[in-house]
Amino acid sequence: MKLALVHDHLTQEGGAERVLQVFQQIWPQAPTYTLVYNEERLRHLFAGHRIIPSFLQHFPWARRHPQWYLPLMPTATESYDLRAYDVVLSSCSALAKGVITRSNTVHVCYCHTPTRYLWSDTHQYVNDLPYPRFVKWEIRRILTRLRLWDQLAANRVDVFIANSRNVAERIAKYYRRESEVIYPPVEVDRFHMAAQPDRYFLTGGRLVPYKRFDLVVSAFNRLGMPLQVFGDGPESEKLRAMSKPNVTFLGRLPHEELADRYARCLAFIQPQVEDFGITAIEAMAAGRPVIAFAAGGSMETVIAGRTGMLFDEQSWESLADAVMRFEPARYSSAVIRKHAEQFSAAHFRDRIKAVIEREAQRLLERRSHVHQVSDALREGRAVIAPASGTVAESKKKSQG
Repeated sequence: MKLALVHDHLTQEGGAERVLQVFQQIWPQAPTYTLVYNEERLRHLFAGHRIIPSFLQHFPWARRHPQWYLPLMPTATESYDLRAYDVVLSSCSALAKGVITRSNTVHVCYCHTPTRYLWSDTHQYVNDLPYPRFVKWEIRRILTRLRLWDQLAANRVDVFIANSRNVAERIAKYYRRESEVIYPPVEVDRFHMAAQPDRYFLTGGRLVPYKRFDLVVSAFNRLGMPLQVFGDGPESEKLRAMSKPNVTFLGRLPHEELADRYARCLAFIQPQVEDFGITAIEAMAAGRPVIAFAAGGSMETVIAGRTGMLFDEQSWESLADAVMRFEPARYSSAVIRKHAEQFSAAHFRDRIKAVIEREAQRLLERRSHVHQVSDALREGRAVIAPASGTVAESKKKSQG
């Protein structure tokens, strides 16, 4: 069975790209189709793999600012020639699910989320854009058209896999499709527990507006407690400008140093609504509790009083209150670490392989059945099958 991988775009390093890496480890010969590939930035992740970008790759500044070409992305997604493949596995948080395949190709979509800027986060997405009002008005018109395409694109998927129950509910709401849940992979074995935590709290990841790191900085500005922030992104300068001396920005860290920061923090803080929340699981793999906003993926991964705390309002006041009430001595690093192990990369690989093997077997059985029916019709033998309409249509074609 020939298999191809599809990913939205390879321009940044995040949870979706880690999932794609695991797919490439399982199927190293499979090519990866994507809208644009910023090889300069991501060569360290995808060197040695066959990456096939769309025609957008050659447009000016597309590798650094793919969002400029949003109206062309559906056409670019549909331009991949996937006729040679029996199975297509897409890793999708935007438009990758809209690829066009043959009728006898199985398309399995691992969905990180229904497209945020088209569905759940449309208004915030537009409001946060640094453009004049008339430009935002035009963007809203574009998003309306894209929303219709996205709905149709979801119908092209044969099997949806959601990365959490939270995302499965959104797939049902926006696409009216069922999905099975497989949590994304976390390399829990790459994290270690420290003998004794330090005095600081930790937060970080991609510093983008919807992750609401501004709430964390605002809370700790008032609390005066040590806070360390790792990662970078478009919000980095704004967050640095608003922070007080007790807030330290670490930038992007090598894995070994990041693992050490996780292991020695008092707690990791997750202020955002995550589809799943890999950074929170990484902190738990290091045996540290998580203080998270009570929404999205944290409702599935953080067990209040056992692996962390949940705060009810997405505000600096609610977060500050949770930090003030946090008691590190209540939590067992060993218990937290044990909880994180259920989200291991090995478990993910086993489940994904099982789904693909199951769907490939079903495809083979369907093809075998079609060949049997075709042979029977050519030989004039009677065919009894539940799909009588299909058989009847085949018979008319053969007689014609």
